[in-house]
Amino acid sequence: MPETVLQMNHITKRFPGVLALDNVSFDLQRGEVHALLGENGAGKSTLMKVLSGVYICDEGQIYLDGQPVNITSPIAASALGIAIIHQEFNLFPDLTVEQNIFIGREHHKNIKWILDETSQRKAVEELLAMLNLTIPPTRLVLALTVAQQQMVEIAKALSVNAKILIMDEPTAALTESEIDSLFNVIRLLKTQGVSIVYISHRLEELALIADRATVMRDGKYIATVDYTTVRIAQLITMMVGRELGDIYPVRAAAPGEETVLSVKNLCRRGVLDNISFELKRGEILGFAGLMGAGRTEVARALFGADAIDSGEITLSGRKVTVDSVYRAISLGIGYLTEDRKKDGLALGLSVGTNIMLSSYRQYANAWGVIDEKRCREAGEDLRRRLRIKTPDLAQLAVNLSGGNQQKIIIAKWLCKNSEILIFDEPTRGIDVGAKLEIYELMNRLTAEGKSIIMISSELPEILGMCDRILVMRQGRITAELQSTQADQENIMKYATLEG
Repeated sequence: MPETVLQMNHITKRFPGVLALDNVSFDLQRGEVHALLGENGAGKSTLMKVLSGVYICDEGQIYLDGQPVNITSPIAASALGIAIIHQEFNLFPDLTVEQNIFIGREHHKNIKWILDETSQRKAVEELLAMLNLTIPPTRLVLALTVAQQQMVEIAKALSVNAKILIMDEPTAALTESEIDSLFNVIRLLKTQGVSIVYISHRLEELALIADRATVMRDGKYIATVDYTTVRIAQLITMMVGRELGDIYPVRAAAPGEETVLSVKNLCRRGVLDNISFELKRGEILGFAGLMGAGRTEVARALFGADAIDSGEITLSGRKVTVDSVYRAISLGIGYLTEDRKKDGLALGLSVGTNIMLSSYRQYANAWGVIDEKRCREAGEDLRRRLRIKTPDLAQLAVNLSGGNQQKIIIAKWLCKNSEILIFDEPTRGIDVGAKLEIYELMNRLTAEGKSIIMISSELPEILGMCDRILVMRQGRITAELQSTQADQENIMKYATLEG
């Protein structure tokens, strides 16, 4: 008989004007991985923030090992053996890996104010070895890749010897090998009796580790199911409350024959090696490969964000020099970045301002006075066309869901009338319903004659959306595949191909 270690009964949480959790119940068994599923805004993270002491529930009761507990702060949760790995990093970039892992819980000698460096270093090295990480404990966090920072977050959570570990989208920025390492650690933790709540939008990968799944929608509990027997289509229906059909919508029109972008022998020492390809009008061209393969570096070079040593870029038959972001934008190139919150949006500004950021000059007179009425009309038109869910254009961008934030960035480049759009991980961290909306939007854009370069680490997404696929490894293109002839196996073969 499974042993229940956590019971959350009838949890309700209200914010001004919002019922975030409505009578939600959830239980967790010892040594299980329990997936928590739902669209953005379903209440998953709010429920886990109640469990981890970030929020205090308005109604309901939490039981640990059958005993009622009152979790009033993250410190109280940690003392009870509950640790959370947030989707947004909580690291200090100017401190070392070791300092971040044990900050506030430093190892001390008998005299409390003297640090026991030997003991602490040994503990950090053991944690990093468990995760198969070769990062030096003395390296500053700001020098790490996004994936390495995520693994440091995981090591930090493991360092408290948690009985209950909450993981919120832990694989969003990890490579395939790093995901394998993480899943091996999760399996090890399960054998040690650690219980894991795992929040993820990647339903396929959950089949490798999840025992059960609880689905939430609109702040309510929907169902708990056995993950080993449930079909993904059933989970999606429960999550969104409707049948989505094929998650990758059928394209209405095939790409044209006109070449809108030609890249020849693009080189950047140690980063890009003779990159050559063409992009057709109305085409979605996919870039696949493992993290570090050079896909984002190609995008940044095309967008003028990184300088190149040599190579040739041609737009609609005309050779151009893209030596700055301003120049790329003026040539009709838009870039939806991998990290939308850091590089794509001004989160503290309104939706309307974000949409217009690259286009204000077009809406100003000779004296630089902006025509606010025309700006509002343009913003409203794009809000309707892209179906951005916001009360109005004055809403701050930070308050919107991930999928709607992506749409704001797309609206920004459409406002600028960009003909070539580079989408770098466009659906990372957004739910299945929002993914479908992004896919449908991409198809509408190509039907209008826009051309898209799509970079994605999710191979089903690359196969489902792209007309052609370029595979990269170590800064080189190792294969060009027609999507109709490609599969995950041969993409991975070329992504890992030596020589």
